[in-house]
Amino acid sequence: MKVSKSNVLIVVDVQNDFCSGGALAVPDGEKVVPAINRIAEQFENVVLTQDWHPRDHVSFAPNHENKHPFEMIDLSYGPQVLWPVHCVQGSVGAEFHGKLETTRACLLVRKGMHRGIDSYSAFYENDHTTPTGLASYLRERAWNTLFFVGLAFDFCVRYSAEDARRAGFEAVVIEEACRGIDLDGSVAATHASFKSLGIPIVGVEAFS
Repeated sequence: MKVSKSNVLIVVDVQNDFCSGGALAVPDGEKVVPAINRIAEQFENVVLTQDWHPRDHVSFAPNHENKHPFEMIDLSYGPQVLWPVHCVQGSVGAEFHGKLETTRACLLVRKGMHRGIDSYSAFYENDHTTPTGLASYLRERAWNTLFFVGLAFDFCVRYSAEDARRAGFEAVVIEEACRGIDLDGSVAATHASFKSLGIPIVGVEAFS
């Protein structure tokens, strides 16, 4: 696969808390790092996203009386999974994995910063209307084909790719450079969603 100047690699949330030993570890999360580093060498444009929560964030289960991680609640913007406390602003857990190559990045998008709303997507918070500014940044530069890698495949990668497609970008997911949580069949649901939206999945061998 030939990477052009209008292509962007979007590296989603490869942070310590989503890797082994982290507060919300994705199984084998750290194993995406070598593949992402190799793929990133072929891209002129790399964007990083970073979960960046205040400690009193609404999505944290301990902030709700008698609630536990992975329970669902209804908030003003819709259903919300309650998570363990993770990726707290300024914490070691919120830092990028130590072996992730970050020097090539041209932009860092922090999400989930506002205590009253969660944000899976790199494009919108979970109300699906409040933008992060990423779409405008990409359009101003005429960068129109986006390749997604990172954590977790069935949450932040999924929502970012879906929003990219709906915003008119070409979205491609490199699944071998992702790992999933698979909460209540969420990996299968992600595959079905990508198929319905015409979001292709490619292998890392396409970039070798």
